[in-house]
Amino acid sequence: MSMQPRPWPEVPEQTVRMARAASRRGNLAMRIRDELAQVYADEEFTDVFGVRGRPGISPAQLMMASVLQFSENLTDRQAAEAVRDRITWKYALGLELEDPGFDASVLSEFRSRLVAGNLTSLALDALLHRLVEAGLLRSGGRARTDSTHVLGSIRILNRLELAGESLRAALEALAVAAPDWLGLVIDVSWQDIYGARIDQAHLPSGQAKREELSLQYGRDGYHLLDQIHTPDAPSWLVELPAVEALRRIWVQEFSRRIDGDRQEVRRRRPAPEGDGMPPVRDRLISPYDLDTRYGHKRETSWSGYKVHFTETCDPPRPEPGSGRGEHPNLITNVLTTSAAITDTEMTTGIHQQLAGKDLIPGEHIVDAGYPSIDIFLHAQRTWGMTLTGPLQLDRSAQARAGNGYDTTAFSINFDAQHATCPQNVRSRRWRPARDRTRDLIVVAWSERDCKPCPVKELCTRAPQRNLTIRPREQYEALTTVRAEQTTQAWKKRYAARAGVEGTMRQSTHVTGIRRARYLGLPKTTLEHTLAATAINLIRLDAYWSGRTLDRTRTTHLARLDFTEAA
Repeated sequence: MSMQPRPWPEVPEQTVRMARAASRRGNLAMRIRDELAQVYADEEFTDVFGVRGRPGISPAQLMMASVLQFSENLTDRQAAEAVRDRITWKYALGLELEDPGFDASVLSEFRSRLVAGNLTSLALDALLHRLVEAGLLRSGGRARTDSTHVLGSIRILNRLELAGESLRAALEALAVAAPDWLGLVIDVSWQDIYGARIDQAHLPSGQAKREELSLQYGRDGYHLLDQIHTPDAPSWLVELPAVEALRRIWVQEFSRRIDGDRQEVRRRRPAPEGDGMPPVRDRLISPYDLDTRYGHKRETSWSGYKVHFTETCDPPRPEPGSGRGEHPNLITNVLTTSAAITDTEMTTGIHQQLAGKDLIPGEHIVDAGYPSIDIFLHAQRTWGMTLTGPLQLDRSAQARAGNGYDTTAFSINFDAQHATCPQNVRSRRWRPARDRTRDLIVVAWSERDCKPCPVKELCTRAPQRNLTIRPREQYEALTTVRAEQTTQAWKKRYAARAGVEGTMRQSTHVTGIRRARYLGLPKTTLEHTLAATAINLIRLDAYWSGRTLDRTRTTHLARLDFTEAA
């Protein structure tokens, strides 16, 4: 299949007549066409399609069909039927009424090409560019970001099932790719053990038998990997994804010691024994999706991914006399990670992506999971952006108790490199230090000064008081920001963050991203980008048609007026 770029087609006259007759007020698909005209162009997809062969379907039309698909949370088959059957979709895509559409498998192949060509963000980026041209989007305003958990498209496996299923998946792939070779390195007994999915087998319940079965999996897996790496084996076997998954999971789950012709296989143990098993955030949990991880955020634990949505949240800007509603909040960035990555680790990455689109906000509002004083200063210096979010308060025992001498009770003199305690006693030591990621300063008093102090109980229970503070720039900024976030003006500004919860709900309930449709981080990233693009079009449709955006519904019971009944 090849792609010869074609101009975005005009809507055929007969399609226009039938669509307007069938939907007199129009709908989302028609308004996209009427308001934005062309959003995607075939030329943007040149690198992922060949130049020789039978001409394929326009990738620009496939992209628009994919966005419409996510606006209604349709499957590939349902989306292909909509292209074939719905007049309004034909209107949006510029198709004749007699156009038969395409097979559902075309959408899957199209997504694979986008992933292979690193075009996972094109759906959203092209729409944002078009909205900037139309004056519906600008930089320098106000934006907010939040994340939500995404369940991976996998089954949850315990360690025994993970080992057995990883080996079975590798055997299944080898049975398809090299059946003659596989028949020479295993015997018929392997069919009884690995012939069906491990999570559907009747596994022993006793701990001793489960341990022995796990070791059998380990020995069989090492035998298969050894055979794959012999000179007689086809060299390309190691490139099979299932074989690579087996190798990585065996490194994680097992260890072995070889002594001559004997080998001893052991299961790796998690902490506190700790014999080389990786930390939880780095552990593979499925042989079918090596990008999923365990995640935990407050009371929620899951296996899969995390997605960060950034949207505009400027004050309402209705256009007088236009008949249109409030200017919509639009999603400007999507960032998908494994579930184990914390929000703080992604704040700067989000800023970099926004800067690459020339959509850096003047103020970025986030919850407590995103900011640190280093990120706050970096955003201010690099992009002139104000990062608004609650910084972690002083977590010392004195600050938590509320009646002791916390850091703010001490006078810090960075020029003279000493500090003075509330009893006017000067520190004896000032020592630069560093933890894993931050520069610190450790300030200490002597036991001789602290022991006779009449208010020692309010200061420390240790023999002498130690303070750990940040360098001057970070310390002064941290003090200023912590003081500011107690003011009513800051709280009023920060209240705008609450609206992003509606975006999280819309993304999961309307576009169905709570559970990933696809395997792997690249395809899941594409899924979330298409979902964000669809949400933008839903909001723009409400704006164009003059409808207010949906609010939280109230039940009939909640609307009962008990005052009249009384």
